[in-house]
Amino acid sequence: MSSWSSSVVNGGVSFWFADDGLPDVREPLTGDGHADVVIVGGGYTGLWTAYYLKKAAPFLRITVLEQKFCGYGASGRNGGWLYNGVAGRDRYAKLHGQEAAVRLQRAMNDTVDEVVRVAAEEGIDADVHKGGVLEVARTPAQLARLKAFHEHELAFGEKDRELYGARETAERVRVADAVGSSWTPHGARLNPAKLVKGLAAAVEALGVTIHEATPVTEIRPKHAVTPYGTVRAPYVLRCTEGFTASLKGQRRTWLPMNSSMIATEPLTDEQWAGVGWAGRETLGDMAHAYMYAQRTADGRIALGGRGVPYRFGSRTDNDGRTQPETVQALRDVLVGFFPALAGVRIEHAWSGVLGVPRDWCASVTLDRTTGLGWAGGYVGSGVATANLAARTLTDLVRFDSGQAGPTGLTALPWVGHKVRKWEPEPLRWLGVQGMYATYRTADRRELLSHSARSSRLARVADRVSGRG
Repeated sequence: MSSWSSSVVNGGVSFWFADDGLPDVREPLTGDGHADVVIVGGGYTGLWTAYYLKKAAPFLRITVLEQKFCGYGASGRNGGWLYNGVAGRDRYAKLHGQEAAVRLQRAMNDTVDEVVRVAAEEGIDADVHKGGVLEVARTPAQLARLKAFHEHELAFGEKDRELYGARETAERVRVADAVGSSWTPHGARLNPAKLVKGLAAAVEALGVTIHEATPVTEIRPKHAVTPYGTVRAPYVLRCTEGFTASLKGQRRTWLPMNSSMIATEPLTDEQWAGVGWAGRETLGDMAHAYMYAQRTADGRIALGGRGVPYRFGSRTDNDGRTQPETVQALRDVLVGFFPALAGVRIEHAWSGVLGVPRDWCASVTLDRTTGLGWAGGYVGSGVATANLAARTLTDLVRFDSGQAGPTGLTALPWVGHKVRKWEPEPLRWLGVQGMYATYRTADRRELLSHSARSSRLARVADRVSGRG
């Protein structure tokens, strides 16, 4: 292992919390309680739901229960991509028609601006910069996928998306071997931890009760059970995303997929001049085992991708600690994109889990017979999607309780979507490991090939995984 690895801060939840500081943990639950709505999970979905419910109906007694502290999960560890991607849109088009999926996409486009608006209104300084999203192609096969992707997005109403060749791509970001890119304005860079900490403070200021260090072990109608007591409420909303598998009876509901990140030291002005990236777009690629990156407010590159994609038995990680070989693999991606940065230090590495349903579709549900609701399954696109899901869940609760009628959000195609559970172990572990090994092999073959055809291996993996 390279000598640099010993100097990397590994884990500690994430670089974002290391940079901004871990929060003081709020008081845990101290006994049984009652509320009008109890929300399980203090990440983006839970906090946004509490925010919109309390704003719409200030009289509601709302309690949020969080196992560690707000933002401990994916909300405080993600890549800071506030963008308009939503998992499952194409499947919803097949199930409900193109127009329904277009409505979902338009709602996602608007959600990027909604998060920016609320952050400004609530005085949350989350280092937001709306530079859009740039996705690059570096091989003939990736370019073919990029062009197909670009046309596909136009078909869902994204008329302000732009397609670039090699020269125009380099004018934005100088990615080695880039032959083209697609850019959408519906994206922004942000600091995830600053957003979730600010949102938690805003929610608390509205009068919502937040109990941290309070793990919920079981959810059942009108009950959220913890080791310290049970909170009873007509509505119990599960907003636990990648940690859903830890709840009783939910082991196979959403698979906790692992994603890992690194952050460099701050780059010099000369290094940034070589890289470009003046527009501070969020940056992704068209590889099968894709990467995602941003230029941070303090001049670093934060870059992520799949490391060890899944832990046997749906286990989650220990405070974000990341295997050295994953750190090395992500560093290799960084240097592949920007060869001139080969000598740059990696200062932080961390990991987190995201929720993956069996059909890879994000969804929002409220069971009107039990009062149980849930939202999630974002498959890594949760920074913006969680906000739309929370607003949708809010409207569903208000409609069910007679406070309001149906809305455009309650009619979106992801509402009430049902999906089968994941396979039992060891099939679950074998399937995910095999899928990502196949994607990586497909990427290596495409790098060595001059063919514009995507590897057949990737198409097989898509079908087996349920993505295709």
